[in-house]
Amino acid sequence: MRNRIGMAGLVAGISFLAMGSAQAVEIEYWQYVFDTRVKAMDQLIEKFEEANPDITVKHVTFPYADYQTRVVASKVAGQGPDVVQLFYGWLDNFVAGGLIKPLDPAVFPTEKIESEFFPIVSAMKRGDSYYGLPTAVRSLALFYNKQLFEEAGLDPNKPPQTLDELVEAAKATVKHDSGGNITSEGITVSWEGQDHQWWREVLIRQNGGQPYSDDNKQVTYNDEAGLSALKFITDLQTVHKVGQAGFMDEGQAAFRAGLAAMTIDGTFRLGAFESNPFEWGVTELPANADGVRSNYASYFANAIGATAEGEELEAAQKFLAYISSPEAMAIWLDVVGELPARKEAALTEKNLADPIYGPFLKGLEYAHTTIFVDEQAQRQVAIDMANRVLLQGQDPKDSLAQAAQEEQAILDRFYNK
Repeated sequence: MRNRIGMAGLVAGISFLAMGSAQAVEIEYWQYVFDTRVKAMDQLIEKFEEANPDITVKHVTFPYADYQTRVVASKVAGQGPDVVQLFYGWLDNFVAGGLIKPLDPAVFPTEKIESEFFPIVSAMKRGDSYYGLPTAVRSLALFYNKQLFEEAGLDPNKPPQTLDELVEAAKATVKHDSGGNITSEGITVSWEGQDHQWWREVLIRQNGGQPYSDDNKQVTYNDEAGLSALKFITDLQTVHKVGQAGFMDEGQAAFRAGLAAMTIDGTFRLGAFESNPFEWGVTELPANADGVRSNYASYFANAIGATAEGEELEAAQKFLAYISSPEAMAIWLDVVGELPARKEAALTEKNLADPIYGPFLKGLEYAHTTIFVDEQAQRQVAIDMANRVLLQGQDPKDSLAQAAQEEQAILDRFYNK
């Protein structure tokens, strides 16, 4: 009879790791390439293997652009991963493709998951089944370059707290050459980065709207709220001239180079920004004029691969339990900078008081998690919408209407199939 690894073992730390398999077994863990995430997982695998000498975990990585394709191809070949990482927004595609299997509730009890993890974990639930668990969760915040603030005569310890203040700070810090070309951005304009999330779940709501209907079946942003939100970001380039799409290819690269005073990004950038050659700070996403704040929360989860069976399945469940444990979350926070997915591990007095982690944790209190049916396609709709305005000069209202029509077609295909 196979061993049962209850979630109680997770709460107790790694004591459950003493449970051994009957004989040596090798499993594969797959994730996409992101330096700090790879380093963190290597550490977790080393600790897991030390406690479980009868289990070997092979760490397999692929470039982000190829990742989903490789997972699908492995399933077709019958040689998929035993534990696989996926963005929560990919869940429906992974389930429909038969790439992962539901978690065994005898091993991962639903009541334990829902009482110990942040509520956004429910985005990994379909019907009565959970399909994966996160190690960490992410929210957005405003990163700012204190050196550039000082050069512009701004107080480096008083970052903008409202959208109006954000625009004024961007105007004060942007730099142009004699031909009017931006040489250093006041704020990045990066829809391929996190601007599409800022538009969808933050600015639209701050303008009194919501991006989708409550049942998620209808696009609802083709209104004044959606238009005001779109214009706010695109006006940063077209009207205020404080940022430029494609400047240094992407926003985070410009910020790391010290050529952007502000950028909106997630906790996953903390590890990468550690080596920035200047002092920087983090603050909550700016509120609107009425003090309303919003945020976007997301995560990558780990799931059991569809081909895992027998001893490999047992070992995979054991590994998933460990990388979802408080110990693993502490390591992930230290190496990657992403917040623990368990409330008790995240909401410590130390974390809440931290000048870097604190703003992200506060953001989780009022964050929304988009339920994507095809994250890649829906993200591209938003990027194309912005590019029509920024690069082709299309009227924002017309571009918004086109985006709503295109995204509604994506939702219709999913819900009517």
